[in-house]
Parts: sequence; C-alpha cells; structure tokens
Amino acid sequence: MTARLPLTAPPLRVQRLSLAQGLALAASSPSLFGALGYGTPDGLAWMPTVNARVLTGGPPMADVWHASEHIESGTTGAVRWRCDGHWMLGAIDLDENVERSGVAALAERAYRDLFAALEATGCTHLLRIWNYLPQINGDGGGLERYRQFNAGRQQAFVDAGQAAFDGAPAACALGIHQGALSIRFLAGRTAPLAVENPRQVSAYRYPAAYGPRAPTFSRAALAEIGGGEVALFISGTASIVGHQTVHVGELLPQLEETLRNLAAVIAAANARTSAVFDLAALDCVVYVRHAADAPRIRQALEAALGRAAHTVSHAVYLEADICRQDLLVEIEAHAVAPGALRA
Repeated sequence: MTARLPLTAPPLRVQRLSLAQGLALAASSPSLFGALGYGTPDGLAWMPTVNARVLTGGPPMADVWHASEHIESGTTGAVRWRCDGHWMLGAIDLDENVERSGVAALAERAYRDLFAALEATGCTHLLRIWNYLPQINGDGGGLERYRQFNAGRQQAFVDAGQAAFDGAPAACALGIHQGALSIRFLAGRTAPLAVENPRQVSAYRYPAAYGPRAPTFSRAALAEIGGGEVALFISGTASIVGHQTVHVGELLPQLEETLRNLAAVIAAANARTSAVFDLAALDCVVYVRHAADAPRIRQALEAALGRAAHTVSHAVYLEADICRQDLLVEIEAHAVAPGALRA
C-alpha cells in the first residue's frame, strides 16, 4: 500500500512569484517556509539562490514554499536548513577552492551532511534535489566533472542506506559558470513515489559508457503534500531516448523531443495517482546552454503549448550547461493538483 501523510501534517504549498512579490509575502505571512530563488540576491537566508543568469529579460523569480507557522532553522555540517517538523528545505554551498577538495570527494561530503541533516530533523525522505556544479562538462583530470560528481553522490547514497537505484529521488544536475557546488533539496516524513519514463532507460541503469557510477535520480516523483493534494516533481528532462542523446546539434528538434519526454513522464505519473497533471500546467525551469537560443526556445514553447498556457507564462529561463555536452536544452518542473496516490 502507498504511504499516506499523517493527518496532523500541515499542508505544503508552493507559489512561483517575482522577487518583489516574494519579499512582500515574507513580510506578511507567518507560514512562509522558504524559497528557491532564480537571479535573486545572495543575502536572503530563507531564499537560497541559483547562481545562473536569468534569460529572456525576465525579472528575478522564486518558488516560494509555505508550511506551518512553527519553523526552525539550523545547520548540520555544510547544510543550512529550515524545518517545521514535517517538511524540510535545505541548502549546501561548497567551494572547491576553499575546501581544497576534488569534485567526487566534495559531492560525497555534501550528501553525507545532507543525510545527517535529514536524520537530525526527522524528515528522512527526499522529495526533490537540485544540483548545480561549476563547469559540469569540464575535464577533471581524465574524467568529466559530472561523472566525478555522480561517483561521489552515489557513494554517499549507498553508505547512508538511501535508495540509489529504484526509488531514487527526483533531481536535476546543471552546470553553472562560476561559484560553489550548490545543492538545494526538499524533504518530508513520508516517502514519495518514484516515476520512470517508458521512453527512457532509468538514469541509474545507464551503461558504463556514461561513467563509472550512474546518475542517482528517478525521472519524476509523486508526493502527497497534505490538504488532499499531490505534488509532481519532474527531474531535469532533455532530448534522450533510451539512453542516447538524439538530434545532436539541432536545437528545436531537441526541444520537441524534450516535450515528448515530459508528456510521457506525466502520463506515467497520472497512472499512479487520482490527481491529473498536464504538460501545459507546470511551473518549469528551462535551462539553456547558449543564451542566444532562449528567445527561439520561448517562441517554440508558445507555438507548441499556447502563449496563455501556465507552463509558458510562468517559465523561468536560466543560462546553464546541461549534463551532456551534446544537449542544448533541459526542462525541469513541478505541479500540484488535488488527488491522492493510488495503492
């Protein structure tokens, strides 16, 4: 049977807001839990930012989360966290130059501290992870930096007894141009339901050609978040069929393939819940390798989904390197709908 939230758990809610709206809300809402900022200032403890440039002329934005009014904050190792006893938001920033550590060791340390923070708060189930690695496609002494990151991340999962394969959390890993290894995460007391894409090989089952350790994530996850609602967290999704990149060097065909993959994983998720999710009704982040491509991507999304679609009107575009050098665009997303997980 699928686990259900205890009746005493406060509902978790999320809004995509401009920075100005988020700051105004913070001044008036006692239930504001925390946020993930895009192009926002570094100095807001409750809103850790993504160190990537916002494209297409958009303002700084944030995904703002609400929980109960009784929120505590703390640190565990390198983790800065906020928790209300049922839900937890955390952030990690580790600079290789300061720490004098390679990518694999740094990733392993970061995730080791992350799992210690989960234990400390009792929110032991990861719902969603966002990873940002400087120069993700760069050479790290004979092994691509992303592949080094995967090795350290998976080792930490295995050592902690966390699901590194079937049941791994939803996640993304993008390349930023400067700064620290940055990890953001959302956790709770109830395990989510992992969802895979029937068009793709599960990432944790990729062949050895993609590195000595496979990436540790599921294509999506479903979680009951209280108040009779379900959240869908869609991992970073790109132009991959099976385990291979398709449409190499072709921007718009890659985007079209990405949309087909998003539709497939949404259909797989809808089969596991009474909630109904739709490709046109997501809060998405579009990661663009070449900043000059962003207007073409936005125009293509408008043509595919309609300019009025929530997915289009609320999209955030960020300049970032994708985890494979031959990928030009990646989309991750979340959505909330009334319903329950199926047993």
